[in-house]
Amino acid sequence: MSAQTLTAPASPTPELGDEAALLVREIEQYLVARTRTTAHPLLTKTTAELVAEALSTLAPAAPVLTAPARALRLLPDWVLDFPLLRQLHGGGRRISVAEHLELTALVIERYGWHRGALRSTSGRRCILGAQAVLFRLGYGDEATALAAGHRLQAALTARGITEPYHRWNDAPHRTREEVLTLVRTAANAARQEGR
Repeated sequence: MSAQTLTAPASPTPELGDEAALLVREIEQYLVARTRTTAHPLLTKTTAELVAEALSTLAPAAPVLTAPARALRLLPDWVLDFPLLRQLHGGGRRISVAEHLELTALVIERYGWHRGALRSTSGRRCILGAQAVLFRLGYGDEATALAAGHRLQAALTARGITEPYHRWNDAPHRTREEVLTLVRTAANAARQEGR
């Protein structure tokens, strides 16, 4: 039934009488004037608000992108698995591949960069060593770390380099700036892909 048919004055029919016709006209005017703001009269939130509320209950808030404390660089890697340290840092929160790579760059900046092993005696880290710190502290999971490794490898492949990124990191002529550039290039590519 269209709005025009609802607003058209109802002509009294011989069976209804004037009072009944007036009642029908008032009902039709009420129905035309009434605008529903939601799909259901009991619903008070918009669809966007309901979706945001539902999504907020599914996953914990994303972590703030700050590298783990500098003091942790001196601790043995197995200590990073302690529940208290995990709770204070990553705590098993989900992060994207792009966030994992950005945090990898922050760990290298904060702890220092190293080549030839996952870590130096002073706690400096290579790319893989920085990723291990994040994984042990609970920033993301194994799938996130593996996807980040694939993204790093893809960034090297785009440059025509086929050697694994952990070996590329260890090359004698490699610099910290080259490593950070690679990690951030991979992070940007992951972000553009929505990962």
